[in-house]
Amino acid sequence: MSQREVLEANLGVVRLKVLRGLGDDPSTSHYDTYEVPREEGMVVLNAIHYIQAHIDPSLSARWNCKAARCGSCSAEINGKPRLMCKTRVDTIEGEITVEPMKAFPRLRDLVTDVTENWKVAAMIPAFSPRSPPGNDWRFYQRDVDRSREFRRCIECFLCQDVCHVIREHEADYIGPRWVVKAASLDMHPMDGLNRSKFMKDSGGLGYCNITKCCQEICPEHIVITDDAIIPEKERVVDRYYDPLVWLYRNIPRSQEKFEFTTKKILKAAFWVALVAPVVVIPMIYLAKALLHLPFP
Repeated sequence: MSQREVLEANLGVVRLKVLRGLGDDPSTSHYDTYEVPREEGMVVLNAIHYIQAHIDPSLSARWNCKAARCGSCSAEINGKPRLMCKTRVDTIEGEITVEPMKAFPRLRDLVTDVTENWKVAAMIPAFSPRSPPGNDWRFYQRDVDRSREFRRCIECFLCQDVCHVIREHEADYIGPRWVVKAASLDMHPMDGLNRSKFMKDSGGLGYCNITKCCQEICPEHIVITDDAIIPEKERVVDRYYDPLVWLYRNIPRSQEKFEFTTKKILKAAFWVALVAPVVVIPMIYLAKALLHLPFP
């Protein structure tokens, strides 16, 4: 008996059901089931490699480092987005279902097209230093630590895949990965650019409803929602929806601007006073008539 046969007899086999297909053509989609000899410490990617080497060389899967550092082997394992190289088969009972990420177009089998992510990356305003080039940059370690967490991202795009806004809705939302990227720049102690307008208008940050699914799925354990998305939302609210901040930003800084602002206010007050008797009062009486309220 060979060494592999002894190993298989001792440890048993792993049963994998893999979704196959070419592109987004539903007629090519089907599941193939494979039985792979179980090995000690085996991960799902090991099983996929065994299938490619010994059973079906036509099976396509993307991978690179096999060490959970490149983010290439992202897939959905039993319906949960995970890295194949980090998912041990002995932590899963019964049959293992392996499918490609559903948030991105499928190219072939487990390989998806993530080109859209790089287009979004190019949209994010780049790092813009506050001080002129050549000056010494001095800041506290605590300021560095704020954004260091976000630089652990391996761009596996599992957070993008699990995000229901990207996955189920046709919304212009850049996704949690790129909110993390924007936060890493906004929280850099020497960055001088405010990206609130981009996040509100182009980034679609308002679509995120804080379900924290991206935070739970991150293989690098980045606290995406609490440390990146919520602070970015607060920056947008402070800049565009806080009445005190709006008032401060619109305080006239010169005599000319003061006169201009005063004229605008007086003009608005005039039109309100002119239109109110014609529109508001009839509307009040109409509402009372519809609601059968007594007239004065």
